[in-house]
Amino acid sequence: MLEFLPFALFFSVCILLMVGYPVALTMSGVSLLFAAIGGMGGAFDPAYITLIPNRIFGILVNQNLFAVPLFVFMGSMLEKSKIAESLLKNMELLFRGLPGGLGLAVILVGMLLAASTGIVGATVVTLGVLALPTMLSSGYRPALACGTLCATGTLGQIIPPSICLVLLGEVISNAYQQSQLDAGIFAPSFVSIGDLFAGALIPGLLLVMGYGLYVSAVAILRPHDAPSSRELSIELDKRELLIGILKGLLPPVFLVLAVLGSILKGIATPTEAASIGAIGAIFLAFVKRSLSFTVLQEVSLETMRTTSMIYLILVGATIFSSVFRGFGGEELIEMSLSAIPGGALTATFAVMLFIFVLGFILDFIEITFMVVPLVGPVLLGMGIDPIWLGVMIAINLQTSFLTPPFGFSLFYLRSVVPDSVTTSEIYRGVVPFIMIQLSLLLLLALEPRLATWLPSYVGN
Repeated sequence: MLEFLPFALFFSVCILLMVGYPVALTMSGVSLLFAAIGGMGGAFDPAYITLIPNRIFGILVNQNLFAVPLFVFMGSMLEKSKIAESLLKNMELLFRGLPGGLGLAVILVGMLLAASTGIVGATVVTLGVLALPTMLSSGYRPALACGTLCATGTLGQIIPPSICLVLLGEVISNAYQQSQLDAGIFAPSFVSIGDLFAGALIPGLLLVMGYGLYVSAVAILRPHDAPSSRELSIELDKRELLIGILKGLLPPVFLVLAVLGSILKGIATPTEAASIGAIGAIFLAFVKRSLSFTVLQEVSLETMRTTSMIYLILVGATIFSSVFRGFGGEELIEMSLSAIPGGALTATFAVMLFIFVLGFILDFIEITFMVVPLVGPVLLGMGIDPIWLGVMIAINLQTSFLTPPFGFSLFYLRSVVPDSVTTSEIYRGVVPFIMIQLSLLLLLALEPRLATWLPSYVGN
């Protein structure tokens, strides 16, 4: 029985998280309780407890993780200073008259907002508040409008530069080094967060293109589901369009591209680029005369809350993984995955399916810190490319957050939609977007170079 304590630990944590207990305290408290039980039974190596303080200190001084509060600040400033709202209005002007123009504008704005924020809940709620009333009043079918908003809000999982990819990149990098050390390679190579950004860029853009093509196709084939502004007899002044593009559209787009470009070109580290983004967001808010003490206070508090949550979960996940390894859980996972017929391919599929199901009950931060460090070294030790694996996990989680009936994105949007929109309409609306994401996962499985080509090109 004692050999199954690692799995008992894992599922106990999951059950308590489903009940609603705080994530970080649950992971740390339950782990230490199991360590005490295992120590009394002789099934736990107490040396792993002594490693925890050094590992926590390593988290607190990790330069890459300093990018987290800066990216959170950047996204929050763009939202609370109304720059995101202005961006949506001007993007709508640009696409007005095209089939599904408003939907296309929402997708592109959501892409930029998701990239700068990276928090699924914040992006979905923001888009729901800003765009849903406009889409419904413009005649969009509720299912299409809600599906577009839910899917677009999850783009923060895969569009760089986002917090999700920063955290996942750090974990994948550590797992890759661990897999090499386990294989006896004591001068391991590494992958950087910038490599994962580069790997996620092409799949992310393909996903955005897929969303856009679907909305445009619906607008052409069923125009009553997505009427264009031209059909609504809204005239557009060219001077108004030009001013809107120059003042409301180009600056935030340039800011996001500058942050991402500086990372991909190697000009700046993710932390340095994030600081550029944070300062740039403040400058944009100042230029647009939307920067005030109240806005700065709200942004700072939001940044502090989100960053504290992430770091506290990191600490809890560090304690959990240390105790899990002390029980020999890593070897148990390796034995389980190695025993699956078909080698690395079926082992990867099994892990992806497991992560997909966990996405119904755990947030991406918990899965990134609790699950990926355990399965990552095993899969990477089988020869799986670390960048490809990171991109697949990100898209897999994004799909999970969108899938009825438990997808987080659906719950977030449900909290802000009017009562006239039913839950079943939200569920129906996301199905085509789930199909697009599953198609992308299949495409990446068949053609891994979609994720690995750009990092190798940029690296050279």
